[in-house]
Amino acid sequence: MRAGTTATAYSSALLVALLATIAGAATVGPVSIPYATVAKALLNATPVPVGVTVQGGLGLELAHPFSFDVAQTNQLIVVGVRAPRIVLAAVVGFALAAAGTVMQGFFRNPMADPSIVGVSSGAALGAVAAITAPGLVVAVTGPLGLPKGVGIQTAAFVGAIVAAFLVYAIATEGGRTPVATLLLAGVAVQTFLGAVVSFLLVHSGESIRRAIYWLMGDLNNAAWGDVAVATPVVLVLFAALLPFTRDLNVLLLGEEDARTLGIEVERTKRVLLAVGSVVTAAAVAVAGVIGFVGLVVPHVLRLVVGPDHRVLLPTSAIAGGIFLVATDTLARSTAATLPVGVVTAAVGAPFFLFLLRRREVHEL
Repeated sequence: MRAGTTATAYSSALLVALLATIAGAATVGPVSIPYATVAKALLNATPVPVGVTVQGGLGLELAHPFSFDVAQTNQLIVVGVRAPRIVLAAVVGFALAAAGTVMQGFFRNPMADPSIVGVSSGAALGAVAAITAPGLVVAVTGPLGLPKGVGIQTAAFVGAIVAAFLVYAIATEGGRTPVATLLLAGVAVQTFLGAVVSFLLVHSGESIRRAIYWLMGDLNNAAWGDVAVATPVVLVLFAALLPFTRDLNVLLLGEEDARTLGIEVERTKRVLLAVGSVVTAAAVAVAGVIGFVGLVVPHVLRLVVGPDHRVLLPTSAIAGGIFLVATDTLARSTAATLPVGVVTAAVGAPFFLFLLRRREVHEL
């Protein structure tokens, strides 16, 4: 079976599973809502294009043709409370798994993580600074031309991009970026930024609880505005990654062999690093630091669909959405309403140890 056909078959099945997981998640909560009611509530809120308007610029004219009889309370719970959180979880999981797949291929290491180049640490510094020291953020962002009172998400996104650029700048010499040097630079920058975050937390006072929840990965305050900001960025950049899946396959052979086969290695590495970092930054900025999604999901899918990135990238991304929706549903179903990052760590850490153990056994 050709790679394109295989990717389409697996992706279609996973998309159906994702929609089923989203529908199931919307029924779960302090108030149990039947599947039929969830479907009707979502259809009631679904706009349908009915024409084109030219007043004030070209645009679509939308209408809401569905008007099912749903109790106002249930409509509000499904559309206003649960749906934005569930959809954002799907988008963030999609982004982290896609970035994890790219980073594992980039570093030729199935245990690489999307935060390996310091993106998560940079985002953490930006977010914690915005929470605990907003005056400092204003002082720093003023020269950058950013508006005063920069929000947590903007600060996190800027911090993530700056950290990734810093790692790349440190690791690049003479126009070349050795993967080993990039990895070591990432570890060093992560350690330093982690120390700065710890310093801010020690002096955070009453805002420490909010900062810690963000660092754990939390979707409690998800809103449709977050979905509207993150989704276009993630989908556009994911589409930009798809043409590089063949290059990722060739890079697995090694850089010298890739050059021999006609791959512009340094250019490809720059594109993959930049796009992977921005995708991760977009996810972390709206959801906080959620670990193990970009490690566990691509690894599991690699065992199922194989190492061909033409199949692995789209299937891992969709499976990442399923994984995070499921774990977030579990997180908000507990009595303590845990941050989703706690649940993903509880699942991912044992799996990571299993991978290490399995690797040691095969090396004996």
